[in-house]
Amino acid sequence: MNEGQAKFKEFALARVRQGSEAELEAIMAESFRKQEDGSFTPEYMAGVAPKMIALLRPECVEEFKQAAAHMRSQIDKGN
Repeated sequence: MNEGQAKFKEFALARVRQGSEAELEAIMAESFRKQEDGSFTPEYMAGVAPKMIALLRPECVEEFKQAAAHMRSQIDKGN
């Protein structure tokens, strides 16, 4: 896990619904693995983002969406 991934994980876990931490961590672990092996695609992100958002506290959803958009733009720049 690189520094950016660690920061995003910390950010997301601070906003997750109580009891959903393990599920969110599992999704992020798979996503980070895909980023590292080059198989992380916009289609994958479009499929996984709603799953992650469903695990967040409602008041944190918009902030998370903004952070995810920023993360996506950083990934796009790397390709």
